[in-house]
Amino acid sequence: MKLQVTQENLNRALGSVARVANSRNTLPILANVLVKTSSNRLSLSATNLDIAITHYIGAKVSTEGSITVPARLMQDFVNSLPSSVINLELEETKLRVTTDQYRSVVNGIVADDFPVMPAITGGKAWTVNGALLKKGLQQVVFAASSDETRPVLTGVLFHTIDNKLVIAATDSYRLAEKSLGTNKEAIRLLIPASSLHDLLRILGDGGDDVSVTHDEQQVLFRVGDVELVTRLVDGNYPDYQKLIPSGFTSEATLKRSDFVNVTKVSSLFARESAGSVTIEVDEDSGSLSIRSVASQLGENTATAEAKVTGSGSITLNSRYLLDALNALSGDTVSFGFNGKLEPTLLRDPASDDYRHVIMPLKG
Repeated sequence: MKLQVTQENLNRALGSVARVANSRNTLPILANVLVKTSSNRLSLSATNLDIAITHYIGAKVSTEGSITVPARLMQDFVNSLPSSVINLELEETKLRVTTDQYRSVVNGIVADDFPVMPAITGGKAWTVNGALLKKGLQQVVFAASSDETRPVLTGVLFHTIDNKLVIAATDSYRLAEKSLGTNKEAIRLLIPASSLHDLLRILGDGGDDVSVTHDEQQVLFRVGDVELVTRLVDGNYPDYQKLIPSGFTSEATLKRSDFVNVTKVSSLFARESAGSVTIEVDEDSGSLSIRSVASQLGENTATAEAKVTGSGSITLNSRYLLDALNALSGDTVSFGFNGKLEPTLLRDPASDDYRHVIMPLKG
C-alpha cells in the first residue's frame, strides 16, 4: 500500500471513527482502525462489534493495500501534524507516515484479523432529511436509559404512526417523542442510544438526505462519505403512548425562557433533595411558581407570569424539567398535568411534532 492524502481529510476521518475503537476490549485488534484503499479512495474503519463506522476520503493511491493501526495513537499523531500532504507506505506490518518535516513508523496488525459487520441483504431502504434527523435525535436521545439491566429502554424506537416517522425514548421517569414527518415505509426499529450519539457526531449541519438500510438485526446509516452500521436492540418496546395525557385539569402557558430561568434558580436549592422542586400554577394570579427547600441552605420560590387554566401543584425532578425545556425549540411552552400523581406533559403550543412527559415525584 502506498498513497498520498491531505492531513485535513485524514484527521477528519480519524475523528469520525477512532472513538468507536475500544482499547479495553479483550480483542487487541478492536483498539485499531482499519486503513484500506478502495478505488482511488482511502477508507478508515473502526468497530466494537456492536457498531462500526467507516469514513471514505479522497487519496492519490499508487499501490493498493490494507493494515490496522492503533486508533488512539494514529488520531493524536495526525491531529498534531501541520496542514500538509501525508505519505502513507506499508512495509509488511509497518506503516510509514511521512511529511516534509516528520518521519514516523506505526506498528500495525494485518487486516485479515479485523472483524467485519455482516452485510445487510434484502433489507428495507429509505431516506430522511439530515437536518431534521439531527434535530430530532437531539430532542429525544437523552431520555433513553443507561441502565443495562433493562436493555430495551437503552434504545430509541423508530416507528411509523399514520405514515409518519416517529422516534421515542424513555427511561421510565421521562419520555420524549418527536415526529420526523411523512415516511412511506412501515418501520419499527429499536436502535441503541449509544450508537445514535455517534450518529449525531457524524451528522453535519446541512440538509442532505441520510440513507437508511436495515434488516431484522442491523441498521446502516449513510451520511455523505461516512457509513455507520449498528446492531439493533432485541426486545419489545413498551406501549409508551398510553403514558401521554391528552387533557389536563391544570395547564400553564408561558415564555420558555422564563420557565428555564425560574427552574434554574430553584434547582440550586434542590440539590439536597435530589433535584426535587414543587411547581404550582395559580389561575387567579396568572402565575407559575417553583418552590425548593434545602434544610441546610434555605429555601427559594421563583415565579413567572403565565396564562393558567385550573390551579394545582406537582413535584418534579428539576434536572429532568430543564432537559425538557432545553429540548423544546419554540419561544412558548405549554405545561399541563392532572393532579400530583399523574404524568405532566410539556409541548410547544404552536407545534405538535414534539412531546415530552415527566413522571412526578411523591412530594
